[in-house]
Amino acid sequence: MSAQPEWLNRWRVLLFAVTAGTMVANLYYVQPLLAAIAASFGCSVTSAGYLVTFTQLGYALGLLLVVPLGDVLDRRQLLSGMLGVNIAALLAAGASPGFVSFAAASLVAGCSSSAAMVVIPYVASKAPEDSRGRYIGQVMTGLLLGILLARTVSGLVAEWFGWRSMYLIAAAMVAALLLALRAAIPHEGMRGRLQYGRLLLSLLHLARAEPELRRRSAYFALGLGTFSVLWTGLTFLLSGPPYHYTEATIGLFGLIGAAGALAANVAGRLADRGHANTVTGVAAAVLLLSWGVLAFGSLSIWAVVAGAFSLDVGAQALHISNQSVIYRLNPQARSRITAVYMTTTFIGASAGSALASFSFGMAGWNGLCLTGALLPAILLLMWGLRRAGRERSA
Repeated sequence: MSAQPEWLNRWRVLLFAVTAGTMVANLYYVQPLLAAIAASFGCSVTSAGYLVTFTQLGYALGLLLVVPLGDVLDRRQLLSGMLGVNIAALLAAGASPGFVSFAAASLVAGCSSSAAMVVIPYVASKAPEDSRGRYIGQVMTGLLLGILLARTVSGLVAEWFGWRSMYLIAAAMVAALLLALRAAIPHEGMRGRLQYGRLLLSLLHLARAEPELRRRSAYFALGLGTFSVLWTGLTFLLSGPPYHYTEATIGLFGLIGAAGALAANVAGRLADRGHANTVTGVAAAVLLLSWGVLAFGSLSIWAVVAGAFSLDVGAQALHISNQSVIYRLNPQARSRITAVYMTTTFIGASAGSALASFSFGMAGWNGLCLTGALLPAILLLMWGLRRAGRERSA
């Protein structure tokens, strides 16, 4: 099917945005629930924080091993299979009797949730060239709202019905999406011969051939890493002294970042006008400055509010500017480009979650803020060196 705007109408874009948001939300339901899950499983809150790492590692595995199939297989069938597995994994997580079984279910749920990254290159392949950034920005707005609102929803559900109920509700939402996607997406058939080993090997060749893909992947590994440091570590701060907030109250902090999701559309439009590199530099600076505000979070809740908002804006703008660049590199390999980019970045995210648990356990909130600030500082340095190199070449 050709890239026709009348096919990619607002209802399909809305469905794809909801799909991306719902699938990626599966990675973040656990964050405000860490204290409740720790109590259920008889472990410390910082130990429970490593459950976030398992989910994100599963997502990275899905990006590496499953998402590239979107360049070859019928994407309607691929999405159906991934969502089916996801439903089973979410049900298993909700019924888990202990830490190990929950971690295993989280790994599978994270892996199958990478269906979000089958949807985005699908939209990119159907969107007109001159407005691809806008269409991607709209779907990414849904994805980013899923990330941010997941915490609010899971906190409220846990407060009212217990943390296990969240996973049963999530499974029901994915089941509804499975039916809607099968109705909205036509059969494509195979779009090439499936040689799985060669397909995975082609990821290495693609990364080697596209230096901009490597660069943008590294940028967002650092950006999503610092994002994970905040949103994993925030539960540690808010559930303990001086705040002692409940799961529902902690979850409400997701609304702060949701307001920043508007940055996705703005960044997409600026990228379409040729300002992607400038957006990247501004986003990196915003991420770094946010940690200067967050450092006062143990003294003032307003510092937490302001810092979380600005950090989310920076992360979203960085992601959109990156995607506007990488999806212009090789139109025939968008699923594999997505796999390289997002696998790298979610390795950064899982490392950020682990660093949050480790640094908070070692040095409290101040140690966590130093760790969080280090990542965008490296990002800003990389961007500045690249910009200086371009100016010298010019």
